[in-house]
Amino acid sequence: MVGTHTHVQTSDERILPQGTAFITDLGMTGPRDSVIGVKTDLVIQKLRRQVPVRFDTAQGPGQFGALKVAVDPKTGQAQQIQRLFFREP
Repeated sequence: MVGTHTHVQTSDERILPQGTAFITDLGMTGPRDSVIGVKTDLVIQKLRRQVPVRFDTAQGPGQFGALKVAVDPKTGQAQQIQRLFFREP
């Protein structure tokens, strides 16, 4: 079970008692220097002026959040879980 809301990867990955792999937030995948993937200046403009603004995707180095889960093929239960996070320099 993978959740996301804050877009910042959490470090609470675990295997629940009945074999379900779990993490609260896998993290955002996209441009690192952004507001949830959007050009920062556009988000600030929208908040300050309280008017609709077209959100364009930010450019630049990226980041990628992932989860690696080893599953028992007989039971379908998670055996191991590993949080992964990659960031371009």
